[in-house]
Amino acid sequence: MAALIDTNVLVYRYDHRFPEKQKIATLLLRRGIEEDTLRVPHQVIIEFVAAVTRPIRGHIILPLTAALREAEEFLKQFTILYPNEAILRNAIRGCAAYQLSWFDAQIWSYAEYYGLSEILTEDLQNDRLYGTVRVVNPFLKPHV
Repeated sequence: MAALIDTNVLVYRYDHRFPEKQKIATLLLRRGIEEDTLRVPHQVIIEFVAAVTRPIRGHIILPLTAALREAEEFLKQFTILYPNEAILRNAIRGCAAYQLSWFDAQIWSYAEYYGLSEILTEDLQNDRLYGTVRVVNPFLKPHV
């Protein structure tokens, strides 16, 4: 069964400030590519480029050219999920029903719409069920 991957997992793959999380993210992504078990919402690619190129206390994870190159690789390596009206409407309901942020509600809505049973993220409550989708924080208990 495929799982939806959130932005933080992709970011940790390149963030040397968190070596343990980087190791977990690398293993998780490699396995997902080999087994074709990870799905990436197009929103996550947009957020990835923004996150890794934004200076945080003088530190930039990747220069823009490298971030764009990696984004292009994601397009080749993963099945990319695209939004539609149903996903946006469901995200609105997710904000109201679960008190999710707009961006988290969209991520959840992608998983719900595409029938994915898990979201791999550290941004939501681990092991919480939102509709039919369970949140798994791979950095608490490696999901590899």
